[in-house]
Amino acid sequence: MRRSSGREAQTEPLAAVVAVVVVALALALYAGAFETNLPGPVERNHAEAAADRVERALTVGGVARPDRLAAALDRGPDGYRVNATLAVGNRTERAGPTAPGTADTARRRVSVDTGPGRVEPGRLEVRVWT
Repeated sequence: MRRSSGREAQTEPLAAVVAVVVVALALALYAGAFETNLPGPVERNHAEAAADRVERALTVGGVARPDRLAAALDRGPDGYRVNATLAVGNRTERAGPTAPGTADTARRRVSVDTGPGRVEPGRLEVRVWT
């Protein structure tokens, strides 16, 4: 049977500290490189989402009803003001306050109910601002 000496299977303290520092630096470099490749903050166009919700509130069976335009304005995002315009032919219906020129805008082509049994192509425009 062999006796174990006190020097077997031990590492020098300086070598262990250097190894830990190297590993820590490698992790810091990796984290820094990973962070620089992350996408920045997303600038959302609130009008696109609001236009989808307004269109759903405005349509029945896939056809927009102009008489529902004012009621559809509450579908906008919280904390934002909304203006909706529905244009068909030479007729234009508007609901909501006048939008500034800096408002986010989204447009949709919609089918519009213009009378009993009559459907015409139209355009829905939704503007959103703070």
